[in-house]
Amino acid sequence: MASNNTLRSYSIIPCFIFVELVIMSGTVLLAYYMECTDLFSVHVQGFFCNDAELMKPYPGNEESSFVPPLILYCVVAAAPTAVIFIGEVSMYVMKSTREALLAQEKTIVTGDCCYLNPLVRRIIRFIGVFAFGLFATDIFVNAGQVVTGGLSPYFLSVCKPNYTGTECRFNHQFIINGNICTGSPIAVENARRSFPSKDASLSVYSAVYLTMYITSTIKTKSSRLAKPVLCLGTLCSAFLTGLNRVSEYRNHCSDVVAGFILGSAVALFLGICVVNNFKGVHCAAAKQKTEDYRGLPLMTFPRVESPLETLSAQR
Repeated sequence: MASNNTLRSYSIIPCFIFVELVIMSGTVLLAYYMECTDLFSVHVQGFFCNDAELMKPYPGNEESSFVPPLILYCVVAAAPTAVIFIGEVSMYVMKSTREALLAQEKTIVTGDCCYLNPLVRRIIRFIGVFAFGLFATDIFVNAGQVVTGGLSPYFLSVCKPNYTGTECRFNHQFIINGNICTGSPIAVENARRSFPSKDASLSVYSAVYLTMYITSTIKTKSSRLAKPVLCLGTLCSAFLTGLNRVSEYRNHCSDVVAGFILGSAVALFLGICVVNNFKGVHCAAAKQKTEDYRGLPLMTFPRVESPLETLSAQR
């Protein structure tokens, strides 16, 4: 027979394998096809002749950026994962937090041999939701880039349009012909994927998700200054990543702002609606403490003497 701190469930493992893993696998595959294949063709958007907003100098390939994509993606994926893992293990080691955790999330027995510890469940839940949101943000960004075909600030520098005939007799003439570009086809296609900014979306998603986890989970008194510094530093890093994209003429300001909005929206939705703002341990402890006080008679509470009563007694 299971103890008071143990629950028995026969559906959690099948649901995890046949539902959640299937959804996660489909999300990863869709992100792969949109990111690494040409299955979805980018919309060919027209432009004005000699548009000054599209004539910025070509900053080079993405690897030559001040924040290369490989380093950015590794930091975006690894930093929240490491913080969540270290934070959960540290709080579980603390006696008061561990007791509240065991009271709120009990050990689940699946069958007769498999035991799911509350610590393992929370780590898998928070990191799994973060990974799902990261791939979902990438899908939303790629979908927006494919549908809109937003032109980068350096588009005309890599397009090298062939203005012949009567196509560009006026500077404000709009050109829709997609075959007018004579530059590298790969560079031209990359220059048509500016809206929204992928780097801005992924960086702010990771920053907002990590900030919500830190502010909602870590409740120690010694972290009153450490938490704001860590959260503001994380958000500032994401903000500087977007500014770097604008300063290097890789994205417009509107592209970066749209990326910030998209990444923040995904992180807020998952943090508030899916994992319930990461609450559970401390809320359960506070609720239990309140219920304990409700069960006591009123006379057991300490009496606080009013200043008016003290003044009257002196008279």
